[in-house]
Amino acid sequence: MFFDSWFGLLRVVVVGTLAYAALVMLLRVSGKRTLAKLNAFDLIVTVALGSTLATVLLSKSVALVEGLAAFSLLAGLQYLVAWLSVRSSWFSDLVKSEPTLLLHRGRFLEGAMRAQRVTRAEVLAALRGQGAVETAQVAAVILETDGSLSVIRHVSRAGAVGTLDGVGTSDGGPR
Repeated sequence: MFFDSWFGLLRVVVVGTLAYAALVMLLRVSGKRTLAKLNAFDLIVTVALGSTLATVLLSKSVALVEGLAAFSLLAGLQYLVAWLSVRSSWFSDLVKSEPTLLLHRGRFLEGAMRAQRVTRAEVLAALRGQGAVETAQVAAVILETDGSLSVIRHVSRAGAVGTLDGVGTSDGGPR
């Protein structure tokens, strides 16, 4: 229960070191996007890489080369999804969500909040985290594609295309 064998410990050290080094090299070669948290697919790859590393480290039934193949497959699929998303708006729309406006000029957008399953308390917590005392001080709160809440405190000049460009809402707010 507490100790199985010295060979098991040696395997973890050797395979762990090699798998870790291979993963670091693969991440350097595949680029920054592989571990980005821009959308759900990016998060899935990050979690899957960690899970794969743990499996290679602890499961005697998974050989190092199989783990390296799994790392390569995940990084390759992530690269392919990102590459297709940049080149095809249809594919991008299929795999990526768009940011959603939850509060606009101090007014909660209840329909958008309901559709995204976000509560007033969560929006208010984001406002407090940015030092806002009341909702009227805030131009917008946006649910980003990675699930985080962005708070925009000041409105830019009228008619300017700013950070709210491309943000959708089910309440008819800016688009």
